[in-house]
Amino acid sequence: MASPTSTNPAHAHFESFLQAQLCQDVLSSFQGLCGALDVEPGGGLSQYHKIKAQLNYWSAKSLWAKLEKRASHPVYQQGQACANTKCLVVGAGPCGLRAAVELALLGARVVLVEKRTKFSRHNVLHLWPFTIHDLRALGAKKFYGRFCTGTLDHISIRQLQLLLLKVALLLGVEIHWGVTFTGLQPPPRKGSGWRAQLQPNPPAQLANYEFDVLISAAGGKFVPEGFTIREMRGKLAIGITANFVNGRTVEETQVPEISGVARIYNQKFFQSLLKATGIDLENIVYYKDDTHYFVMTAKKQCLLRLGVLRQDWPDTDRLLGSANVVPEALQRFARAAADFATHGKLGKLEFAQDARGRPDVAAFDFTSMMRAESSARVQEKHGARLLLGLVGDCLVEPFWPLGTGVARGFLAAFDAAWMVKRWAEGVEPLEVLAERESLYQLLSQTSPENMHRNIAQYGLDPATRYPNLNLRAVTPNQVQDLYDVVAKEPVQRKSDKTDAGKTATGSVGTQEELLRWCQEQTAGYPGVHVTDLSSSWADGLALCALVHHLRPGLLEPSELQGLGALETTAWALKVAEHELGITPVLSAQAVVAGSDPLGLIAYLSHFHSAFKSMPNSPGDLEGPTSQLSTGTSSAVLFLGKLQRTLQRTRTKENGEDSGTKKLRLQVEAETPSTEQPSVPEPNVPLTPPPQHQEVGTEDVCTLCGEHLYILERFCVDGHFFHRSCFRCHTCEATLWPGGYGQHPGDGHFYCLQHLPQQVHEEDSNDGSPDSSEIPIPGDSSMPPDPSTPTALPEAASPAPSPSQPARRLIRLSSPERLRLSSLAITPDVDVNAPPKPPRSCSALALQALEGSFVGWGMPAQGPQVPKAMEQGEESPSSSEEEEEEVPLESDLEQTLLTLSKNSGTMTKYPTWCRTLMRHAKEEEMKRFCKAQAIQRRLNEIEAALRELEAEGTKLELALRSQSSSPEQEKKLWIEQLLHLVQKKNSLVAEEAELMITVQELNLEEKQWQLDQELRGYINREETLKTAADQQAEDQVLKKLLDVVNQRDALIRFQEERRLSELASGLGAQG
Repeated sequence: MASPTSTNPAHAHFESFLQAQLCQDVLSSFQGLCGALDVEPGGGLSQYHKIKAQLNYWSAKSLWAKLEKRASHPVYQQGQACANTKCLVVGAGPCGLRAAVELALLGARVVLVEKRTKFSRHNVLHLWPFTIHDLRALGAKKFYGRFCTGTLDHISIRQLQLLLLKVALLLGVEIHWGVTFTGLQPPPRKGSGWRAQLQPNPPAQLANYEFDVLISAAGGKFVPEGFTIREMRGKLAIGITANFVNGRTVEETQVPEISGVARIYNQKFFQSLLKATGIDLENIVYYKDDTHYFVMTAKKQCLLRLGVLRQDWPDTDRLLGSANVVPEALQRFARAAADFATHGKLGKLEFAQDARGRPDVAAFDFTSMMRAESSARVQEKHGARLLLGLVGDCLVEPFWPLGTGVARGFLAAFDAAWMVKRWAEGVEPLEVLAERESLYQLLSQTSPENMHRNIAQYGLDPATRYPNLNLRAVTPNQVQDLYDVVAKEPVQRKSDKTDAGKTATGSVGTQEELLRWCQEQTAGYPGVHVTDLSSSWADGLALCALVHHLRPGLLEPSELQGLGALETTAWALKVAEHELGITPVLSAQAVVAGSDPLGLIAYLSHFHSAFKSMPNSPGDLEGPTSQLSTGTSSAVLFLGKLQRTLQRTRTKENGEDSGTKKLRLQVEAETPSTEQPSVPEPNVPLTPPPQHQEVGTEDVCTLCGEHLYILERFCVDGHFFHRSCFRCHTCEATLWPGGYGQHPGDGHFYCLQHLPQQVHEEDSNDGSPDSSEIPIPGDSSMPPDPSTPTALPEAASPAPSPSQPARRLIRLSSPERLRLSSLAITPDVDVNAPPKPPRSCSALALQALEGSFVGWGMPAQGPQVPKAMEQGEESPSSSEEEEEEVPLESDLEQTLLTLSKNSGTMTKYPTWCRTLMRHAKEEEMKRFCKAQAIQRRLNEIEAALRELEAEGTKLELALRSQSSSPEQEKKLWIEQLLHLVQKKNSLVAEEAELMITVQELNLEEKQWQLDQELRGYINREETLKTAADQQAEDQVLKKLLDVVNQRDALIRFQEERRLSELASGLGAQG
């Protein structure tokens, strides 16, 4: 409650200080406060204690209590831990200010320089739970009453800077505005210290300031001299940010935020956006803060087509330069995307103004991100040591869709302050650097899930934040190059070429080693005599023998009698691809003719690198683990079978295989199959696949007709392509494994979003192009037509026997359907038993509330909502302290029970609504971040593969040339080529693993959508349902069953893969 009008001018200045929303107002009100109290600003913790002692004002007491609680942590030693340390912090961004606050609490003298004179960035930052708790502990609610009161946890950059600036000023940080740091000035003689080179005209006191710690938080554009920067590149990625005026009207407050929608798992939304507006996006996010903030990733071709970009340039800086961007078209683009995403409910969208008074909309490039190879250095001259540390974007540039920037930035600020504390304690410099680099190794791996759960205990000590901490992961000997007498080397930027993919395990070996291994694997087979890596393989028998030795159940030598060399080779290539995951890089004709010896060597090297550690006896691979290959990536095998299953299904749906039933999943009641490896059915004749290629066609891309080198070859259904050519025929997007289809009508390949569909009776899945079916693990799809129709499971019935008669239709009641729609299947091995039915009215009400709520991202896992409530989920109240939950009283229980029967009245209970909304947004955010991490890694893999292809092309040209190169040099080139082939296979395997996760996200999204649709029907009164409603409900339930079955099949596949890897590890130890 406000006090009566006060005559104390300090009180008025303090209130102005709290409420100030402009940087200059903050500074002027703080100067007035210090003047009224006769306190010199910038005096460190002593200044804070003087203000606190003199300002005995009711409005300040709660703030003093919070700051005192933080300062009382033992690590600060009552402000004496770094009492003799002088620090210079460069940059007043959130991370620089947060680092300055920690250094001030340690008792150091802190001077901060910032080249800007005001805070004007409206862009909004996502906050992790620990950052919210940390900011609350610094008095965030006191400075900004709306802090984290919405359905999503975020804050604008400007508000975050204002909040931290006020804390820093109170703690005695000396701040200078409009001053640019340009470099270091070493001590000219013994006894002097390090100074900063500043522009344009710093005051004499600042110019002569000598410090022994420099913390750089000046952003990715500026890194102090001596640090090496590594570039992590992906394919072209264009981001667009837009800030619209938030009038805070009732209508605006009711528009739900979008924590993230990504094309990779929700193609239907982006297809609708493209159809309605012509805008083609990869993702979009909407946060409601001081402004309506939208950020999205747009496709270049779309921007060119809509006139946002004037001309296509290969150079990204020129492409997105101001001369090539049409401002009016960019504004129309952002406004249309925002209007569509919010269903036009924000009304007339008016752009907020940026620092220059222009509409706050911008296009930026995040194709490449910079990362410092080290986080700290020590420089010494004339006996004066200087500790340098990096925080914020100049340490690691964040990938914005993941929302990790401010969270990891704060962690880096804490780690840097801990480093300064250790430095002040007199720890040896190399020991300090080794500890800091050990912490830096953890930074890129941190997430809310893998940090300590008790965020209330977080402090400056890294042990309070990181579980399983090892501060000796990096030794002092490993950081000796970070200790310079005088830094002379300029900043280097080197491309992350070699680190873009997984490091290939093991050595590739020489050509002689490969030949020797092939001879060992094929020894003892009749008619097989391997003497070289070319002509010995022409009859196909050696290749069949190799496949048979690795998987005896796939090929029987006796079945190959009577087949010619071409048919035998073609069959072996197909079996190796479908059952071993060895993708061909040359055709059967080339093997028989011996026209591509380098291609054959590269192909055989894949067998060698994948199976060289396999037990010699094939009999060692029995049991359930034998269903998956022990050498090649099981994900490659799975995606291959998935792609063939999809293609067969679509072919049948389009009428090309009439008379057969659509392939269905068979969900078995027992555990995953433990039978022997699948073999071709005996009643299926051993007929080789049709061959349409002529000798040498693998040297030419099927689409562009240009020459194909070995590392460029991408094989699909026996045809070879450039990876850069294998794109969607409609949108030209890269086609990922398991994420495309071939239209049987025109023969073109399409992404699932643009794959032409023909509407059929009941299984069209509402025209959704991504109605994929997951093949059962261990099911062999190697024979040309092995697909035997299987039946759907019968709900609530025991496992059917093989002789069980035809299926009978079972009608489920509405409660049973509701429970089915909420079924959650997760791959966790330690999953709890299925939840019991609700026992109380409150649980029933919660379940009904969750089921009736329709909004962005409500998860299908119903039982999770009560769990979140029981754990005391934070209420989005605007009060300063968190609210505690109270048990439901009897009258409230009765009210909620009534509510559960009439869920349409949910809007009368805004607190429940906000709680459920918050939980839904959190789940949506997790899915979005996971999808964006996958998308970014896929882009990096694509860029790395392009670089490998370029290197391989050079080597192949050298090997195929007619120059009289020494044999020793040619052998070296071949070894280098095989090494590149192995790196490519490793990247392809990682790509397949990521696409398996994409399948999980797709199925999760589809289950949520079908769940919402089913709940809409279930919530209707049975008496009011028409026959059409009942039929539609049955169809939705049928589709939901399919999705649940597919998720179950995917999880069984993952379990078999886990068992296979476990058995392989035990075998290696034995």
